[in-house]
Amino acid sequence: MDNLKTENHNFFNPFQDMTTITIWKGRIITMRDYNMNDFAYGALHDDDDDDVPSSKAATNSIQKVSMLPLVFLIFYEVSGGPFGAEGSVNAAGPLLALLGFVIFPFVWCIPEALITAEMSTMFPVNGGFVVWVSSALGPFWGFQVGWMKWLCGVIDNALYPVLFLDYLKSAIPALATGLPRVASILILTLLLTYLNYRGLTIVGWTAVFMGVFSMLPFAVMSLVSIPQLEPSRWLVMDLGNVNWNLYLNTLFWNLNYWDSVSTLAGEVANPKQTLPKALSYGVIFVALANFLPLLSGTGAIPLNRELWTDGYLAEVALAIGGGWLRLWVQAAAATSNMGMFLAEMSSDSFQLLGMAELGMLPEIFAKRSRYGTPLLGILFSASGVLLLSGLSFQEIVAAENLLYCGGMILEFIAFVRMRINYPAASRPYKIPVGTVGSILICVPPIVLICFVVILSTLKVALVSFVMVIFGFLMKPCLNHIDRKRWVKFSVNSDLAEFQKENLDWEESLLR
Repeated sequence: MDNLKTENHNFFNPFQDMTTITIWKGRIITMRDYNMNDFAYGALHDDDDDDVPSSKAATNSIQKVSMLPLVFLIFYEVSGGPFGAEGSVNAAGPLLALLGFVIFPFVWCIPEALITAEMSTMFPVNGGFVVWVSSALGPFWGFQVGWMKWLCGVIDNALYPVLFLDYLKSAIPALATGLPRVASILILTLLLTYLNYRGLTIVGWTAVFMGVFSMLPFAVMSLVSIPQLEPSRWLVMDLGNVNWNLYLNTLFWNLNYWDSVSTLAGEVANPKQTLPKALSYGVIFVALANFLPLLSGTGAIPLNRELWTDGYLAEVALAIGGGWLRLWVQAAAATSNMGMFLAEMSSDSFQLLGMAELGMLPEIFAKRSRYGTPLLGILFSASGVLLLSGLSFQEIVAAENLLYCGGMILEFIAFVRMRINYPAASRPYKIPVGTVGSILICVPPIVLICFVVILSTLKVALVSFVMVIFGFLMKPCLNHIDRKRWVKFSVNSDLAEFQKENLDWEESLLR
């Protein structure tokens, strides 16, 4: 990078002047030529650059993720279908459950997906929301959002072996407890971790196959249930008997994580066009995949709220279509949980890779396998899953939702600040609203976040608080390790001025 000089320009905030000139090896580049995929982390290169490491060339040769696999990756990162949505009926009854899956997409899914589309096309690089928040608020807060999101992502992934076995234990009772259950979790985790290691393209097309297989039985169930539907069953509501904490956490868990795809943006073919379209298709897909099975199930069989717990949709399928449909739903549930595991682990591991490329984590996290995958990030994520897989479903959901809320607050602030500070910045996709509109878009999801926080239990709040404090301490400690050169970190000269005052402040926390 000694051959690079800039004039009044910071590559990490490349928006002060859209005609800013960058001179690199005698080549003049204007901001209109700026390509975030090439320049995001100071990795400037051209075909004649002998200084570029061979790993970079290898990375560029890896096949990118196209539209269809990306839609299904988003589907699995967010929802994966109605599996786990049974708790909404248990908590609030049919009417509120159905209304929740109609209203929640407008309050949360669409705003988050729109913001993700805009910010991901501004920064189409691995690391996603870590890059946005670092750009707007500084690397300290970028690290915090990365820590919280990675942690709740790993917690989220610990759910899927639990749900996988919940759906299979009625067919195979031995999987309910003991050594067979532990062995099943271990084998499943290792198998899916290996698929992630083999490459994101394989994961994407596997997600397509799994998604089609998982949703087909619910399409069949919706058709078979039509003669059995009684619309009056949909209207049952008892406001005096609503578990609001379980209700909101169930909706939140089934319909969030739209920003996860941003951590893979550097692996997407033509991300500036592909990401917004894939997110819009994903919103429609996810909304229908949750709403229609609940509509069929609550309308076709008599209500017993206590039975609507994890895995109950298989029993609903038995009542509607018989044993063959139940087996299909159980197989679909198992498949869907594998798909969610694959998508989440991909997102988490590429997030760690992006953070390492930013110099936030040791350089070893940025190393890729021969398949282009972040090996150490995958191993760290898999280890977290195995450690947390013994927790109950409700405990896991509540803990990860609260951490996720903290990360989303930072993302909303970063989005608004980028709109205010850099209104003329190049945005390949821009939400068609002004500054005031960008603030108003964030209001409904922030109100929802406040409800989730208020309704959280003391135990969950304390655990989440400890994890946040741990992140606050971890960043200055990592900076100290970097300065002492105990572990090698990536050097990013483009970020030096941007980070200086933030790093000095973080270092002062250690004194």
